[in-house]
Amino acid sequence: MEWLSGIIFTLLTLGLICAWKVLNSLWLTPKKLEKLLREQGIHGNSYRFLVGDAKDLFKMGKEAKSKPMNLSDDIIPRVDPYTQQTLKNHGKNSYIWFGPKPRVFLTKPEQIKDVLNKMSEFPKRSNPSFKSLVNGLSSHEGEKWSKHRRLINPAFKLEKLKIMTPSFFTSCNDMISQWENLLSLEESCEIDIWPSFQNLTSDAISRTAFGSSYEEGKTIFELQRELAELIVKDTVKSFIPLWRFVPTIAHRKMNEIERNIQSSLKDIINKKEKALKIGESTTNDLLSILLESNHKEIEENTNNKNVGMTLDDVVGECKLFYFAGQETTSVLLVWTMILLSRYPNWQQRARAEVLQIFENKKPDFDGLNCLKIVTMILYEVLRLYPPLVGFVRQVETDVKLENLILPAGVEVFLPVLLLHHDCELWGDDAKMFNPERFSEGVLKATNGRHSFFPFGGGPRICIGQNFALMEAKMAVAMILQHFSFELSPTYAHAPSTILTLQPQHGAQIIIRKVET
Repeated sequence: MEWLSGIIFTLLTLGLICAWKVLNSLWLTPKKLEKLLREQGIHGNSYRFLVGDAKDLFKMGKEAKSKPMNLSDDIIPRVDPYTQQTLKNHGKNSYIWFGPKPRVFLTKPEQIKDVLNKMSEFPKRSNPSFKSLVNGLSSHEGEKWSKHRRLINPAFKLEKLKIMTPSFFTSCNDMISQWENLLSLEESCEIDIWPSFQNLTSDAISRTAFGSSYEEGKTIFELQRELAELIVKDTVKSFIPLWRFVPTIAHRKMNEIERNIQSSLKDIINKKEKALKIGESTTNDLLSILLESNHKEIEENTNNKNVGMTLDDVVGECKLFYFAGQETTSVLLVWTMILLSRYPNWQQRARAEVLQIFENKKPDFDGLNCLKIVTMILYEVLRLYPPLVGFVRQVETDVKLENLILPAGVEVFLPVLLLHHDCELWGDDAKMFNPERFSEGVLKATNGRHSFFPFGGGPRICIGQNFALMEAKMAVAMILQHFSFELSPTYAHAPSTILTLQPQHGAQIIIRKVET
């Protein structure tokens, strides 16, 4: 019987150890962090077991989304109401509980700049669910991030971007032709431009990322969009320990979609590698450039097994190309069109500039780089409607940030939308559309402060920002060449976050042919 007693004792010991770990991570550590933050004058709600403020956060967000808002660019009350309420109740030095983790708001440009520049001290927050959707460069840290950034950089150099510009034109021209067909028998026509831009940017990133395999790439995008919706719906339960391992219907569906994406991407990569080896493919698309860069590094370091990317690494980067490249540009374009519909004087100024540079000819790379007014408009759209409303970073060891000592275990939140709308930083017209503020560039508009960061900042600044802006310029220029437009009476203003900032009920506009 001694052996039985030994087993029981071992099981009890293991049970107590597990119980202690759970108690420590879900109660003792959060309460300790709460005390440390409050001692420094950082305030928030008292910790509530397991969920923290998450239940109230999602409830308030759901209520805000339940009805459209007035036609205004003061969108924070609808898009991020809980952040706004927290700062109102607890001041700018405050935090919320995202599950058992306190998330500290940073609202000073100097703090934002420090966090974005100090990669090792403020790594990105790891989220296994989101990794299935967007892996690659955005998820890596340390040496792996450095290696991937170095290998991917050649794909985003200006000379490569110039080569890809005709692909942008082809995708935009297809959309323009579809719109013209709708207008063939009518003076005007109502279009929901949101799905149009999703299809446009899906087509463009498919062509530029996968070259001749772009039709297969478009199928992958549909799968990623479905996966993103499932992940967002599941977020509210993600604080439950080991929840992601529970075999729910949603989790099984997510795993199935991820397997299909992985399989499709591996097929495309293998075909591309074979074509490159026998000289049947050029290196004018992102995947080919990445594979060429990867092969070159491996060949130059044959004695080092740690160089280059594995097949899974390349798959991860393709997922990131696709999701980030498509999402960023589509939301930028949809809000640009909505704002130009509301401000016809800026629409007219932008069209005059486009016609002056291109007349009715095909826009080219050099001409797109000369579009000053269009660039001002795009920057102002990114200020008022940034693709991501904020960035989260972890604190893994105690770190000093100005006069704060942030203890290991907390997270920091860089509220992009909040800072972009801050009247103290941008003036009394901060919540109004005024592209003129960017007439002398970003540095002048921000007075040298880090108050404009739609693409992040520091070493991890979005590698594809020039890619997104060039594609957006091509689309805006071609639309202005062919159409004038205004908001439809059926449009309901409802900015909403589904990973990125999107129009919840679509974006209905009325288009007319431009008289030439």
